[in-house]
Amino acid sequence: MAAQKINEGLEHIAKAEKYLKTGLLKWKPDYDSAATEYSKAAVDFKNAKQFDQAKEAYLKEAVSHENNKALFHAAKAYEQAGMMLKEMQKHYEAVQLIEKASMMYLENGTPDTAAIALDRAGKVIENINPSKAIQLYQQTASVFENEERLRQSVEMYGKASRLLVRGRRLDEAAASLQKEKSIYKDIENYPTCYKKTIAQVLVHLHRNDYVAAEKCVRESYSIPGFRESEDCAALEQLLEGYDQQDQDQVSDVCNSPLFKYMDNDYAKLGLSLSVPGGGMKKKSPIASQGNAEGPAVKSHENEEDDEYAGGLC
Repeated sequence: MAAQKINEGLEHIAKAEKYLKTGLLKWKPDYDSAATEYSKAAVDFKNAKQFDQAKEAYLKEAVSHENNKALFHAAKAYEQAGMMLKEMQKHYEAVQLIEKASMMYLENGTPDTAAIALDRAGKVIENINPSKAIQLYQQTASVFENEERLRQSVEMYGKASRLLVRGRRLDEAAASLQKEKSIYKDIENYPTCYKKTIAQVLVHLHRNDYVAAEKCVRESYSIPGFRESEDCAALEQLLEGYDQQDQDQVSDVCNSPLFKYMDNDYAKLGLSLSVPGGGMKKKSPIASQGNAEGPAVKSHENEEDDEYAGGLC
C-alpha cells in the first residue's frame, strides 16, 4: 500500500513538472495545474508516511501558488509543510514555516486563519520551548483582539498566563491575568472574573507582594456580584491568614474545593503557598489528648490567664 502511494505521488510530481515547462507553443508555466499535482503528490506521500517527501511536495505547491499570486493557498501549503516537519520531530523548523504561513494569511486579509495558524504553532512548540509558545499565544490573542473576537482572544491570553506561571515568570503572569480579567469584564463574564482574581492573588502572594494581592481584591469589589460571592469570602480569609502568618488558615483555604479545582497551574500555587516566617501551627489533637493525661505545654490562652498563678516570686 505504501509503495503504491509513493509511486502515485511520484507520478503527480512528474505531471507537475510537465505543467511548469515552457516551449515554443507554451510561453508561460501553468502554475495552477502544477500546484494541484504537487498537492496530490503531498497527500500520497503523507499517506505513505513519507513525511520528508510530503514536505517537499507541499513547499513546491506553495511556490507555485505564490507565482500564481494565490497567497491564501500558498499559506495553506506552507502550513501543511510545517506540519510534516512536526511529524519528523523538527519542531523549530515547523514553527518557522507555520509563522510564515500566518504572515501570508494576514497579508491576504484573513486574520482569523492567521490566528488559528499561530495557535497551532504554539501547540507544536509548547513542550519544547514554552517561551516561544507564550510569544505565539500572545500574538494570537492580539490578532483576535484586533478583530474584536474577544472570547477567542482571552482564551489565548489564558494559555500564555498558565505557561508564565509554570515558568515562574510571575510578574508577567500577573500582568497577563489582569489582561484576561479585563476582557472577561468587558464581555460580562463575571464569574470567570472572580476565578481570575483568585489566580491573581495567588500569583501576587508567591511574589511576596501582599499589598498588590490586597489591592487586587479591593479593586474587584466593583465587579458585579463579587462582594457576595464565595470567592470573595475565601480570598478575604486567605489574606487575613497570610497577614497574620497563620499557615493553617492559609492551607485550609487553599485546600478548599474552590482552590483545588482551579486550573492545575493555579491549584499548585495554592497548595505550595507558605506564609512569611514559617507561620504558626495549630496544636494537634494528639497534643490536646496529652494535656488530659499528664503535664504538657499550656496553650496561648492559658499562658495569659496563669501568668501570675504561682505568685510573684
